[in-house]
Amino acid sequence: MTLQSLIEEMFSKQAQELGEDGFRIFDEFKSALNAGNARAAEPDASSPSGWRVNGWVKKGILLGFRLGRVVSFPPAEFQFRDKHTYPLKQLPEGQNIRVVPGGSSIRDGCYIGKNVTCMPPMYVNVGAYVDEGTMVDSHALVGSCAQIGRRVHISAAAQIGGVLEPIGALPVIIEDDALVGGNCGVYEGAIVGQGAVLAAGTIITGSTPVYDLVRDTVHRRQGDAPLKIPPGAVVVPGARAVTQGRGKDQGISLYTPVIIKYRDEKTDQAVRLEDLLR
Repeated sequence: MTLQSLIEEMFSKQAQELGEDGFRIFDEFKSALNAGNARAAEPDASSPSGWRVNGWVKKGILLGFRLGRVVSFPPAEFQFRDKHTYPLKQLPEGQNIRVVPGGSSIRDGCYIGKNVTCMPPMYVNVGAYVDEGTMVDSHALVGSCAQIGRRVHISAAAQIGGVLEPIGALPVIIEDDALVGGNCGVYEGAIVGQGAVLAAGTIITGSTPVYDLVRDTVHRRQGDAPLKIPPGAVVVPGARAVTQGRGKDQGISLYTPVIIKYRDEKTDQAVRLEDLLR
């Protein structure tokens, strides 16, 4: 049987039914997560979003919580208590991954690519995929199952939500060469396209309408198709007036992200400065 079929079979059973074989299969599954061979979502040109959800991978991650028991992890001076199936990740030799001292944690069962830099304190959760050359800056979060591309900069205090459940839901995806500014938040399975720039403080959710002033359109989730920030878009926090009812009477405006331009040489120069930190 394939690893996928084994996970699917295990998921239909209770923890007490799984026994030692269950732990063995789960360890094999977690090794596939750590190696980047099993991903909660992966590129798929045939999909309208360009991505395909692998529900069986999410089931495998949830199995880890079902199988795990809460234990204390050594060493004593840095003790923490969690499910024994998810200790701290052991970073492989030869990957040139930098995790700077100061309170950062990377949970076992995620992929960290070559030349990734992690500035303290930051956190990467189980099921996440962080590709080569990316920087995860101070106080940043990469949530469970989030997919982060190559050469992405996740700036200080940015929050990249995950989406572990529901199992069939697309996780948050940040494509190659994107810049996520400080105090940004990306949630609910939204996709940030290749090379896009989110200015500091921009919040993107799956249900957020994004007003594109350049192309005179509004980007939003359509049925099963997720919200996607177009490649190269530069997005800033904005506001739009309430046009009816009490909101209009009281002059209230609502938050909305706004695309003010697409990347140009000036934007590229600013982004290239980030390379000095890697």
